[in-house]
Amino acid sequence: MMLMGRSTGILRGRAARWRNFAAFSAFLAFLAGAFPCQARQIPAVEGLEALRKAFTGVTDFTADISQEKRLSLMKRALTMNGTVRFRKPDLFYLELNAPYASRMVLRDNTLEQVMGAGGERNRIALPPDQGLKRWFSRLAAPITSLPEGIGVQADATGPLYTVTITPHGKGQVRELVITFLEDGTIRKLVIVEQNGDRAMMTFKRLRRNVGLTERDFRLE
Repeated sequence: MMLMGRSTGILRGRAARWRNFAAFSAFLAFLAGAFPCQARQIPAVEGLEALRKAFTGVTDFTADISQEKRLSLMKRALTMNGTVRFRKPDLFYLELNAPYASRMVLRDNTLEQVMGAGGERNRIALPPDQGLKRWFSRLAAPITSLPEGIGVQADATGPLYTVTITPHGKGQVRELVITFLEDGTIRKLVIVEQNGDRAMMTFKRLRRNVGLTERDFRLE
């Protein structure tokens, strides 16, 4: 009987220690979730090179997006949903759903937009140095120095990178921020215009290298 009582006490002690260990482990897990890894700033050239490597094998992509548009003359932000398409080196298409229905295509440095189902078409020519072809020509070869005409900041959190590009010219774009993974998956894109307008796109269900053609970038 004494032996059985002693064994039972040992088992109870072990069970108590295991519960304490499990509780401590759960506490550590809680702390890990409450204090996630902080972004660390990395050299600008390293950030651009990470961007180049991430998109080396990407020829095109399509994705659903949610966009928060904050106009400089309005206090509240507009929330929109739609789709985007991109094909190297110089085609980008954006379509927003109702109630803010619009379609836009950027061909290198020429932007065309149609508002609504049959609205009037507008065309804007961006400065040549802000065209898509110029941007991607800078990413065609390994980056060992900062390109002229832009300012760059970069940070990383594990496999997630954020690169902020600030053109030095007087074009329409004041700042471009892209958040992406090492495999070329875009998570977020922020565009700040010179007039203070700000658009933040969050990407969902992104599909790469689907074989987009010229037809996928028509406004008709």
